[in-house]
Amino acid sequence: MNSKQKILTSFIALTLFFSAHVFGQNPIVQTYYTADPAPMVHDGTVYLYTSHDEDSTVNNFFTMYDWRCYSSTDMVNWTDHGAVASLKDFAWLDKTNGAWAPQCIGRNGKFYLYVPIHGEGISVLVADSPTGPFTDPLGKRLIETDHIWQDIDPTAFVDDDGQAYLYWGNPKLWYVTLNDDMISYDQSIGQNGVVSVEMTTEAFGSHKGRDGKPGPSYTEGPWFYKRNNLYYMVYAAAGIPEYIAYSTAPSAEGPWTYRGFIMERAPHLAFTNHAGIIDFKGKSYFIYHDQALSVNQGFKRSVSIEAFEYNPDGTIPVIVPTKEGVTESVENLNPFKRVEAETIAWSEGLKTKSDETLGVYVSNIDNNDFIKIRSVDFAKGAKKFSASVATAKSGSIEIRIDKIDGELLGTLAVPGTGGKQNWKTLSTKIKEAKGVHDVYLVFKGDDKGLFSFDWWQFK
Repeated sequence: MNSKQKILTSFIALTLFFSAHVFGQNPIVQTYYTADPAPMVHDGTVYLYTSHDEDSTVNNFFTMYDWRCYSSTDMVNWTDHGAVASLKDFAWLDKTNGAWAPQCIGRNGKFYLYVPIHGEGISVLVADSPTGPFTDPLGKRLIETDHIWQDIDPTAFVDDDGQAYLYWGNPKLWYVTLNDDMISYDQSIGQNGVVSVEMTTEAFGSHKGRDGKPGPSYTEGPWFYKRNNLYYMVYAAAGIPEYIAYSTAPSAEGPWTYRGFIMERAPHLAFTNHAGIIDFKGKSYFIYHDQALSVNQGFKRSVSIEAFEYNPDGTIPVIVPTKEGVTESVENLNPFKRVEAETIAWSEGLKTKSDETLGVYVSNIDNNDFIKIRSVDFAKGAKKFSASVATAKSGSIEIRIDKIDGELLGTLAVPGTGGKQNWKTLSTKIKEAKGVHDVYLVFKGDDKGLFSFDWWQFK
């Protein structure tokens, strides 16, 4: 292949890559880099907690200061709840980096966010709502061991009998049995309450390390759950680059039996991976992270999702990572109630910001940026579009359906509202729309930073 052919091949590959992302679903968040997904199903909604890779990487290493949360009722549109917790929530901590893989779990009307802080073990935050505010109930670490640098990636689960467990660890696997308060544990078992799981190849598979010697394939990032009386431990495996594998057991404490890989290596996956699995509204979902959004920058990862079906015997098939992601929503979106602008299936060029009074809103809107919202049900018809915006400049919002250049229902003019925080509700009549469509809100204007956008609604 000559140089011209190589350039043409690269151009075609990049074109296909970006085209797939415009019309695909993965990664599911485009406004920030997100990693280490931890989904929680609560009250008909999936709350997805993630770590957050900063846009600027410091010292060529993971640069992570806070934990974010997104929610969905349909698995295709995700609402941004902002940074729901950060390292600053721990008054006793003087560390400014290292907000690694979290997991949240609800119990007795409270929500417990277990977070590893790199080099500082595992701590816990508690809230009355899945989206916070979270506070530190202990004023110290929850997990205190001699292997503090290896105390990462907590995964929590409450069994049917009410006993709660917290597993974690790299390159080994440990657990404690949590007390009913979820912020302490039974210290009468193991070593001061911490049980070390026996790491055998029968339990976790076989893999040759960098020294060439065989050992168990388990590496890190455990995800612990139960389904049909079978206990599952899903984890990152086989060192770097990481695969996702799993083991099963007849009880929450083992013994574990290795079952094989779930997701193997792919070009757009990062050198790390971290997975969570849920059942939601009759379907099963595998949630992981890749480096597709940053185009092969392993310290800037993004969460993706694949729908899958268990085998009849409860085993998990090999799942191929795709750019299409979840192709079917589990319910349609109602556009006749107020929809937060930060509810997004796909976007280009945008960020979100948080305000103590307003909450989360869409920002950094430039000419030709857009938001895609999937499976919007106009029912028998919509004739009017309203939006809450704030700006010192002027621009417009094109309302289109089915494609970014699809049928134009109408255009909402956005004149200056008197300032970036001076919010006004603007409306426009639109061409009547009926049935279920994807909606594209395309932003137009002659400048960057056109306006901020809080919510929208059809009538």
